Amino acid sequence: MPADSPFHPTKALVSWGRVVRATHTVARPAFMDQTPALVSAFTATDPGLAVGLRRSYGDSNLNPGGRVLDMTGLDRMIAFDRERGLLRAEAGASLSQCLQVLAPHGWFLPTTPGSRFVTLGGAVANDVHGKNHHAMGTFGASVRALGLRRTTGEAMTVRDNDPMFAATLGGLGLTGVIEWVEFQAVKIPSTFLDAEDTSFANIDGSFDLMAEKKDSFEHTMAWIDCLAGGEALGRGVLSCANWSARGGFSAHREDPRLRMPIDAPGFALNSLSVKAFNSLYGALKQAKAKTYRPHYGPFLYPLDAIAHWNRGYGSRGFYQYQSVVPPGVARDAVKEMLTRIAKSGQGSFLAVLKDFGPQESLGMLSFPAPGTTLALDFPNKGRKTLQLMAELDTVVKCAGGRLYPAKDGRIPADMFRAGFPKLQDFRDYVDPGLSSAFWRRVSA
Repeated sequence: MPADSPFHPTKALVSWGRVVRATHTVARPAFMDQTPALVSAFTATDPGLAVGLRRSYGDSNLNPGGRVLDMTGLDRMIAFDRERGLLRAEAGASLSQCLQVLAPHGWFLPTTPGSRFVTLGGAVANDVHGKNHHAMGTFGASVRALGLRRTTGEAMTVRDNDPMFAATLGGLGLTGVIEWVEFQAVKIPSTFLDAEDTSFANIDGSFDLMAEKKDSFEHTMAWIDCLAGGEALGRGVLSCANWSARGGFSAHREDPRLRMPIDAPGFALNSLSVKAFNSLYGALKQAKAKTYRPHYGPFLYPLDAIAHWNRGYGSRGFYQYQSVVPPGVARDAVKEMLTRIAKSGQGSFLAVLKDFGPQESLGMLSFPAPGTTLALDFPNKGRKTLQLMAELDTVVKCAGGRLYPAKDGRIPADMFRAGFPKLQDFRDYVDPGLSSAFWRRVSA
């Protein structure tokens, strides 16, 4: 690499799961007018990738041995219409930064994932979903326009009626470098929520309760004790909430209150510690008053209160496994997955169940589909963990489901092709100068 090159070698880029580690050469533009030359430097023989805050768990945001553009320096607000709630910002701006602008004026993100430390470009590239997907759909449903720069030098303004728009939503940053995003925020009566927690005895209770609550609440999410077996298989707590009319308007605290300073020791991640965590968390949730009024911060972003919480899985990192299975077979498929997990003893610290409802996503490679999604974290124990996830693959594939590329670090190519029937159409929109470890693995 020439001494005056804007790309510099670094080993600092890792997946959020911290399993994938590799050297990259990175450029960090500070102003938008720097991006054309940087993007045009990528070619089919030496492809690059734009990255943000790197909260994807696997390898979809990594280009090992290659070049990447770190877009986080391009984080400026471009325009905000306070009357209509229309916000345009550079793609490196985080959802957290957007909320600092929106929330004090009575506006909010229409859809948000479980972390606010996601860039706008990442939110589009992964077409993120949230606890209110059954009501609002994915983030892409609110995007009105975006700026896309191709490695050919072409700069495009892409709107929601353009086929390139459908390719870019959930397109994993492969259709071009997203430079800015304009989206429609939603009006809220306060920045607080009227919430309730309801426990359920097993997985059947979860499905029954979610069906009962989904039309009454915008935000729903079930925590699952994935180590419990027998009649208690899938026991947990359903948290539901609507925006409250009381409480006023205040943005969240930007800095996390706590910090994980070092990697947790491996012995802390055995099945007994997971079981203790699940039991304690369940007891704490059930001990709460049935209804409460939290600020959006702790309710929508509980893990953001702990900086570097991913270190809690130890130096070997962890995998997240998130699937969605169709409504007609969801109950049986989730039961089978939980049964296999409980039998394996490789329980997850975090197991979350959500009903996606009937919403269809616009993106060709968008993950959400009508049905039920289960997300689990597994400490990396090497072959043992990979074998368990391969067993879960069998269940998901037989059910006609699919896995979330943003969370994946090992999905087989044949399973990816089976889960995303529009993949062949998507290939026509891929910029040949862009690539990732994930894309090379699943498109070979």
